[in-house]
Amino acid sequence: MAHHKLTLPTKTCIACARPFAWRKKWARDWDSVKYCSERCRRDGKGETDKTPAS
Repeated sequence: MAHHKLTLPTKTCIACARPFAWRKKWARDWDSVKYCSERCRRDGKGETDKTPAS
């Protein structure tokens, strides 16, 4: 069976701005995936809900 990885949907990570492709483990919640890795999720640099400390 041939795999066509070029046709997988992609997104851009909100923390590191790198593109990442769909993975089978994200099949159930692909719409809510924002980060390419656990490290980016933990760092959360691109998170928009954080308010700056003044």
